[in-house]
Amino acid sequence: MVRRKFVLVLLCLTVLSPIVLYTDRLSTASNPSSNNEGGEEASNLSFGTNEVRELHALPQELTNSVKEPIGVVYFDNSNNSNQVQTTTEDGFETSNAEELPLGKSEEHKSRVLSAAVDEENLPERESVIKEVIDGAIENNGSENEENKNQETTVENKENKNQETTVENEENKNQETTVENKENKNQETTVENEENINQETGSQHANPNSISDKEESKSEEQVRKTTHRKNIEKRRAVPSVRRSTTTTVSDVRVRQLKDQLIRAKVYLGIGPIRANPGFVRELRLRIKEVQRTLGDAIKDSDLPKHAYEKLKVMELTLAKGKQIQDDCAAVAKKLRAMIHSSEEQLRVHKKQALFLTQLAAKTIPKGLHCLPLRLSTEYFYANYSQQEFPYKEKLEDPGLYHYALFSDNVLATAVVVNSTVTNAKNPADHVFHIVTDRLNYAAMKMWFLANPPGKAAIQVQNIEEFTWLNNSYSPVLKQLRSQSMIDYYFRTHHASASSDVNLKYRNPKYLSILNHLRFYLPEVFPKLGKVVFLDDDVVVQKDLTGLWKIDMKGKVNGAIETCGESFHRFDKYLNFSNPLISKNFSPRACGWAYGMNVFDLDEWRKQKITEVYHYWQNLNIDRQLWKLGSLPPGLITFYNRTLPIEHLWHVLGLGYNPQVDQKEIEQAAVIHYNGNMKPWLDIGIPKYRGYWSKYVDYDHMFLRDCNINP
Repeated sequence: MVRRKFVLVLLCLTVLSPIVLYTDRLSTASNPSSNNEGGEEASNLSFGTNEVRELHALPQELTNSVKEPIGVVYFDNSNNSNQVQTTTEDGFETSNAEELPLGKSEEHKSRVLSAAVDEENLPERESVIKEVIDGAIENNGSENEENKNQETTVENKENKNQETTVENEENKNQETTVENKENKNQETTVENEENINQETGSQHANPNSISDKEESKSEEQVRKTTHRKNIEKRRAVPSVRRSTTTTVSDVRVRQLKDQLIRAKVYLGIGPIRANPGFVRELRLRIKEVQRTLGDAIKDSDLPKHAYEKLKVMELTLAKGKQIQDDCAAVAKKLRAMIHSSEEQLRVHKKQALFLTQLAAKTIPKGLHCLPLRLSTEYFYANYSQQEFPYKEKLEDPGLYHYALFSDNVLATAVVVNSTVTNAKNPADHVFHIVTDRLNYAAMKMWFLANPPGKAAIQVQNIEEFTWLNNSYSPVLKQLRSQSMIDYYFRTHHASASSDVNLKYRNPKYLSILNHLRFYLPEVFPKLGKVVFLDDDVVVQKDLTGLWKIDMKGKVNGAIETCGESFHRFDKYLNFSNPLISKNFSPRACGWAYGMNVFDLDEWRKQKITEVYHYWQNLNIDRQLWKLGSLPPGLITFYNRTLPIEHLWHVLGLGYNPQVDQKEIEQAAVIHYNGNMKPWLDIGIPKYRGYWSKYVDYDHMFLRDCNINP
């Protein structure tokens, strides 16, 4: 009995043990999380083909090394390639832009790679992935062309309808944005594990291996990095555009000029001069570069062979550098060249100033011909007995009277013509012209042949003013003195070299016409108010408003010019002289002649002419101011000048090419003060039209003298 029991126990062990052991193996084989099975599936990864092969180079992944997948693999339809973009735990993105062949549309809808990348093994991992990809490309090249327009979408667990789009196809910039779970409730998640097993043949376990705190921190860093990259991408294109628009157009011209300077330096150094062969070569290269450069200002002006000449010169200069490598000698030669250039510049500036003053003093041939032609006609046709009409208006204080003192017939004609043309009622305007004996017949003949409409006109000869003599006018006595004549007409006179400002040596200051403006009450004894006009102005608007200005007890109405620093008293008067420094302020504001309103009643009351004579007598040796009419005018009308609106009188058209165009258009009077008069060849071309439109170039006398616009 005992033996029978023992046999039954053995029988049970031998029969039941295999059954139990076999059952354990079946349970192990059916477990979907088995590590061994996962390794086998990873080794037999399929890329959409029927052939399955093992990847022996891919190491087996252990369960404890797998972390939550937070990177997304997706492919660009336009490029027919997949871009693998993963994010490490410290928030930085890594992107593999290798081409990954795609299967059919129903396969591989999404692939998720783990983000747990070991930085030390990263190169090895990339090489392994490259092997896998290269092998897959060979087998799946034909399937790439059929799947160009596929999109990879990663669905959210809570919001399954969210899509990750591929933007900016032109720049082929792709990015995967991972947003914060708490703020926007969007995250890239892994689809159902069963779907992953069916479509990709791979699975990823342990999705909760990263804590919530680390996950949110990583996602926030990814967001910041992505935003920063987007900003840099947007800024990249404008920066390229700016770099292309700021290109310098004269780079090669400057290179050629620099080469010429270096070559001239080498020619002046001793060791190089001792090498006659190199000197001949260098001089030849200098001539070639000079001919190539010519008058070029920018690179487009250079000939086609300019770059070749530049390279040849550079080789020659390199030879010179080998011959002479003493930097001290080169620096010494450069300093000598700079000093010589500065000296030449000073000489040229002085010469240019002299020539400008000479051109300003020279009368053009046409303007010299015109008074001769008019004077001939005046005496030949017996116009001397003719008089101007409207003589009764000449002393009528109720009309608008203008004083104009000039010996330039054409300039005076422009002033009268422009004033009458822009006057609302020309019949109320009276022009008083005073000229010298030489131009009296020509001036009278012009206005007899070209009367200014219904406006009254009077032409007088300054020689007829018998009251203006040496005993009455100190300035007339000074102008006729021998010292003054020597000052103007003797080139080697001692005072000629001492005067640095050549404009004060203009012979026009010898003319009494320039100083007749200080004797207006004597010239017009029966008038109460006159407007004084220079012969280099153009009237653009009606000037009757000037007579309505309340002078407030002042004698002179003028625009102030102290907006510019050189138009203050210290620029015109000698404040080192105690007579000037005690009576005037060096910072007092200057004003301009050219268009002035004079109250002759106040003039007589305040005895302005006597004030003028007093200061002229003190300046007999020109120690208080240089010659001219403005300095004595500043002194005579000191504290007696009323500032008027500047748009009545705009200055600078005879020297400043930057006068505001809007001011010119709005001005009542524009003034060509300076050397560049509109009737001279040196006049500023863009301002000449305002003057020439009041000249009738088809007039017989102008055609005879070949005066053209």
